[in-house]
Amino acid sequence: MQQLGELKRDVKKLSNLQKASFLQRYFKTGKGDYGEGDVFLGLTVPQSRAIAGKYKKLDLSSVEKLLSSKAHEERLIALFILVYKFEEGLDKEKKQIYDFYLKNIKHINNWDLVDLSAYKIIGAYLLDKNFKVLFELAKSKNIWERRIAVLSTFQFIRNKRYEESFGIAEMLLNDEHDLIHKAVGWMLREIGKRNMEEEEKFLKKHSGKMPRTMLRYAVEKFPKNLKQFYMQT
Repeated sequence: MQQLGELKRDVKKLSNLQKASFLQRYFKTGKGDYGEGDVFLGLTVPQSRAIAGKYKKLDLSSVEKLLSSKAHEERLIALFILVYKFEEGLDKEKKQIYDFYLKNIKHINNWDLVDLSAYKIIGAYLLDKNFKVLFELAKSKNIWERRIAVLSTFQFIRNKRYEESFGIAEMLLNDEHDLIHKAVGWMLREIGKRNMEEEEKFLKKHSGKMPRTMLRYAVEKFPKNLKQFYMQT
């Protein structure tokens, strides 16, 4: 607990009201917005990452308290610590961090928290295991759980496995939220950077019914004429 107190004091020293005010707007924290009620302190991501590195041996009980904080940056630091623990841990410890992440998933509730942690923990753990949990998350009514499902597949993509991403993308073609459209399009783009032929197979089948934002993200790296072709479908 002493270390947790020291960590929070380090966070307080780096708090910046002007940056916090900007971040409150950037992450849409107003009433009815996706980040409603989130509280920012004004730390940068590199500052948060540095604090996490300093306290990466923090016990999981303290990490859980940090992850339940109202302060966005404290939740981000907790996730960075979990990533450090996962990457440095043995198989038993990786399983513990994976289970911990899912147990505390309700606190992973903004897009940067998802994007900076999901593929490094959930995706990495499931690489050689049954990945059914991703399809369960993709069915969730909670936008952040759906985004975790999408972003976790980035780890598969990095290992030149695309089936999981395509399967979840198909499930979310009719999703109502722009942040899911962007996430799916981003993963499709990442596939295309590695294997354009595979991405085009998906697009030829689904581009006509894909949300425009999703499609725009998916073809962002295509040659100009090919990008125009898909955007006109």
